[in-house]
Amino acid sequence: MFAAPVAYFALVCIGLALIRHPPRRRTFLAGGSARIHGIAAALQGRFRAAIRFVATGLGFVRYGGTGISIPLIENRPVAFSALVLALVPPLAVLALSQRAIFEFAPDDTPPDRKIAALLAGEHLAPPPPLPPAVFATTEVEMLRPSLGNASRDWNLLDGEFRQRLLTVFKLLEEQHGYQAVLLEGYRSPERQAELLLRGPSVTQAAPNLSYHQHGLAADVAFLRDGRLVISERDPWAMRGYEFYGVLAEAAGLTWGGRWKMMDLGHVELRRREALPAGRS
Repeated sequence: MFAAPVAYFALVCIGLALIRHPPRRRTFLAGGSARIHGIAAALQGRFRAAIRFVATGLGFVRYGGTGISIPLIENRPVAFSALVLALVPPLAVLALSQRAIFEFAPDDTPPDRKIAALLAGEHLAPPPPLPPAVFATTEVEMLRPSLGNASRDWNLLDGEFRQRLLTVFKLLEEQHGYQAVLLEGYRSPERQAELLLRGPSVTQAAPNLSYHQHGLAADVAFLRDGRLVISERDPWAMRGYEFYGVLAEAAGLTWGGRWKMMDLGHVELRRREALPAGRS
């Protein structure tokens, strides 16, 4: 991230030097290929046309529609430089900013055969709710301070998503000995707005732009010796998240452990009709 601003500053300095010193600009362009020269000339022509358009509009506003032919921008290189400096920073931010991590993956991949058989069989029942004290330990308060107001009502989840997640829970315990716990399922728009104010480390989704609002997402941790383990620094928990991610993806769910900003406990069932433009 530090290299990007430095590179941008260097390019701006080079650009200004070429603009202010025509001989150097001609030497620079002459040293390149004819194709580069043609592209540079075309871009310069477009910028000049844009400057003339802006100058005409400003003249119309300034002189009430009269005397538009009076050039408002006498120093074209300076105007050109100003236009570049005005346009490049936002474009650079858009180009270098983190891509949306909620991009749709191909949804035509069939789930694992064993998991598919389980999903086609009996409907699994949600586990009994845990005592509130499990979610009120010091560790939980430090890592997830807003967990006390989270919903863990399985009935508020989408039916298909609920069965897929319960299947993952079942196989995770049977195959690897990990007891998964639902930290949060459905999330109201009001709670989503509250979490958004806590910063991007908590969520990047605005209200109604999260799969949680559609009952299609869940945050999960593990229970060990009656205590909830959330910390990703715990090797045992990290191993559990690895098993959990493999099973979740085999069940056709999207696992947050593969995102650029990893969310190891998060899974969701993506549906294009639920969110616009694939956002979550």
